[in-house]
Amino acid sequence: MELKLCFMGLGSVGRELIKLIDRKRDDVQAQYDLSFKIVGIATGRHGILVDPDGIDHSYALNGDWADRAWASTEENRIKMIRECGANVLVEMSPINRETGRPALDYLELALNLGMHAISANKGPVVHGYRHLSALAKKQNKAFLFEATVMDGFPLLNLYRECLPATRVLSFRGVLNSTTNLILTLMEEGRTFDEAVQHAQEIGIAETDPGNDIDGWDAAVKVCVLSNVLMGADIRPQDVNRTGIRAITLEQIKQAQLARRKWRLVCTAEWVEGQLMAKVAPEEVPANDPLFRLYGTTSAIQLKTDTLNQLTLLETAPTPAQTAFGVLADLIAAARGHY
Repeated sequence: MELKLCFMGLGSVGRELIKLIDRKRDDVQAQYDLSFKIVGIATGRHGILVDPDGIDHSYALNGDWADRAWASTEENRIKMIRECGANVLVEMSPINRETGRPALDYLELALNLGMHAISANKGPVVHGYRHLSALAKKQNKAFLFEATVMDGFPLLNLYRECLPATRVLSFRGVLNSTTNLILTLMEEGRTFDEAVQHAQEIGIAETDPGNDIDGWDAAVKVCVLSNVLMGADIRPQDVNRTGIRAITLEQIKQAQLARRKWRLVCTAEWVEGQLMAKVAPEEVPANDPLFRLYGTTSAIQLKTDTLNQLTLLETAPTPAQTAFGVLADLIAAARGHY
């Protein structure tokens, strides 16, 4: 079987995905009789590249497409989806946490055209999970998004494939690696500003780090997990959100003296029929699984009606691990596991 891929976006995750497809080509072919061909790539910077016969991977990564690229317009993005010959859309464009668009529209169009829809973009899952899932079921196609939470860690796949007839009653965890790195650096003696600057210098934090340090990224991930694992239908503004801007070095030191550590903790729980979702800094004690999360490591605890509490840990994620989440979804779609 050959999956013909249309990439919406070619940032760090998309580039790592191309490298991973190359590195795992023989394994994927041997295990699943599956191969990949990239037939369309849309970027904001380099334009839109379309070739139904397949785009050379080295050429794609080079980005020097001036002689062949379409202009980066919304009209041409839609045209690419319609005309490139893909049977899978891989949505990796920047998130719009307010509406999930235009990514949500791209995924909807792909499903309506009979394509599988794979997303590394949290926005469409937050704002369109029920609609896109129903549409995918109607079309007998995949709508998968493993890479949206905890990078490539198979959290959503674990729930879908390995926890049958199970209800998630609540979850608690650290889901934003940037804030965890900043708090770790502060534990080592750096000021908040110094820690943020270091995170920016190594490419973990954006130039404007507000999405992370004000808790927005964590709140979006809480929405994804609440909507997918717990049957809710919430948006970021429904999450009781507090970031880490107010955490001082003195607070960090006082917590250390008490053998406690500050963590930006994400929680969601059903209380009398209402989902209570929260993102806020907490002091966690030494016997808490969240205590020993260093750097960009993240973790989640699921409380269910079948296995009581399940704790999952992801150590030092990279864009390559996020790309693995996308690759896993592509293989699942090809195998009909959705």
